[in-house]
Amino acid sequence: MKKIIITGSGGLVGSESVRYFHDLYDEVIGIDNDYRGFLFGEKGSVENNIKDIKKLDKYHHYNIDIRDYEKILYLVSQEKPDAIIHCAGQPSHEKSSEIPYEDFQVNTTGTLNLLELTRLKCKDAVFIFTSTNKVYGDRPNNLILKEKKLRFEFDDIEKEDYSFKGITEKMSIDNTLHSVFGASKVSADIMCQEYGKYFNMNVGIFRGGCLTGKNHQGTQLHGFLSYLTKCIVNDNSYTIFGYKGKQVRDNIHSYDLLNMFWHFYQNPKKGEVYNAGGGRENSLSVLEAITMISYIANKKYENYTISETNRTGDHIWYITDYSKFKKDFPEWEITYPIEKILEEMVAYEIKEKEKNNGILQSTSTR
Repeated sequence: MKKIIITGSGGLVGSESVRYFHDLYDEVIGIDNDYRGFLFGEKGSVENNIKDIKKLDKYHHYNIDIRDYEKILYLVSQEKPDAIIHCAGQPSHEKSSEIPYEDFQVNTTGTLNLLELTRLKCKDAVFIFTSTNKVYGDRPNNLILKEKKLRFEFDDIEKEDYSFKGITEKMSIDNTLHSVFGASKVSADIMCQEYGKYFNMNVGIFRGGCLTGKNHQGTQLHGFLSYLTKCIVNDNSYTIFGYKGKQVRDNIHSYDLLNMFWHFYQNPKKGEVYNAGGGRENSLSVLEAITMISYIANKKYENYTISETNRTGDHIWYITDYSKFKKDFPEWEITYPIEKILEEMVAYEIKEKEKNNGILQSTSTR
């Protein structure tokens, strides 16, 4: 039987991984203890995602903390999977400074547990790690940028060691301010590379930026596009932290990221690193995002403020150059342009709003 283990199976990438690989494997094993609910409260909880994927006939769920070596040992030993997609982690750039020990234990020690047990119990399995572009720290802020009306943009291309498409894997991760979250993910990222190259294991490291989709449970501290869409649809207040709202991100839909994983699984490498994002065509600033989401939602949204203080180490401009992955896997393509991503997210939030209003009205008439 072909088996796959997916950690963080209740989160955005994890739950979509379960759905994506459900028909490709005989058994899908998920690990998630709703750590997001603990970190961000009820609004950040992935309990509903977990309930939903539990309905799938080939899915088996385990409420395990990835820091618990003995429980992970037992599970991996019993299942001996063909692949592990490691999505679990402490995900917040901002929250990490409040819980540095816990952040490191989850992101680094948890990853080491999974790597070592894969090596000991199923060494030929494909191991995929969802890293982050925060491993580059604030080094992207050294790029020469030009301020335009609604965004900062790349300038003087000839003077930089990066193509206009965006940031490549050649960017240094040294001597830069990472945030505590970025530092713990660097440690896990490098450990994954080491296990791939030193132990000759099938390990892929995907440095994602803004990973998104309708099932993303965005909060103020994590999941900018999801949270912004929620605020606009519900006319809630939104705070932009610094850079005049002109900071730029590229966005990749969870489906396109999972399609990356599937291509890698079929032709795995030994500890290879890939930047994973939507590229220039899926990039937008916060101000541009507000304009686009408001248009799609058919709303005039002005309930936002711009703080002069940016988040420590936050990127001013980050656009992924995914040329390296495209070179290794030429058949992979982006299938969700930014307009399609936002249309899906707005439709989802409108539906959720209508559902919640229905519940409130039903309650008030009792």
